[in-house]
Amino acid sequence: MEMNSFFKKLESEHFLPLYTVTSMEYLAKAENILKNNNLSFIEITYRSELASKAIKQLSESDELIVGAGTVRSLDTAKEAVENGAKFIVTPGFSDEIVTYCIEKNIPILPGTVTPSEIMRAQSYGLKVVKFFPANVYGGLDAVKSLSGPFSDIKFVPTGGVNKTNYQEFIENPNILAIGGSFILSEKAIIKDEGFSAEQSLAELVAPYAD
Repeated sequence: MEMNSFFKKLESEHFLPLYTVTSMEYLAKAENILKNNNLSFIEITYRSELASKAIKQLSESDELIVGAGTVRSLDTAKEAVENGAKFIVTPGFSDEIVTYCIEKNIPILPGTVTPSEIMRAQSYGLKVVKFFPANVYGGLDAVKSLSGPFSDIKFVPTGGVNKTNYQEFIENPNILAIGGSFILSEKAIIKDEGFSAEQSLAELVAPYAD
C-alpha cells in the first residue's frame, strides 16, 4: 500500500492494535474480532519467535493490513517484509531501516520522542512518527508541546495509552492514531468468556466508527 494511502486509512480508523504472539492458536480469532469491528490494521511485534510465522499467516487475509512492530534491525525488517509485512514500526529511530522502507515504498513509523529525532524523520520526508513510550516522555502534554514547532507532523502515541485516556489522545488534531496492546491482545482473547474481548473492543471503536 502506498504511504499516503496507508496513513489516510490509519487516520480514518484511529486504532493500531499491537499484538504479541505466543501461540498461533488464537490468530484466527484475533483476525475475526478485528474484522467484526471494521479494523484493518494489526502490528505483530517481534517480541516472540512466532512473529514472522504469524505475519505470514495473517498477511494471507484480503482484509487485514499486517505490519511488524518492535523492529530493531534491518535484518528483522527484511524478514518481516519477506513474510508479508506491509508496514514497519520501530521503537527508536534507525536510519538504515527508514532508508530501506523508503526505497521499498513501505510505510514506516519510526519511534521518536525528541525534537532532534523528529527533525531527522523530516529529513527523510516523513510526516508521521511514532511517539514512544508516550507515558514516560510526557504523554499528551508532550505531544501538544511538540506540535508547536512541528505542526506539520502527525503522531502515533504508544506506551501508556490505555482505556482510561485513549479518548483524549484521539481528540488531539496532531495525533493521527493511537497504538497499544490494550486495543486487542492475545491475553485478552485467552481470558475471553462469551466474546468479552470482542465486546470490549467494540466499546472502544464504536464512538469513532464512520
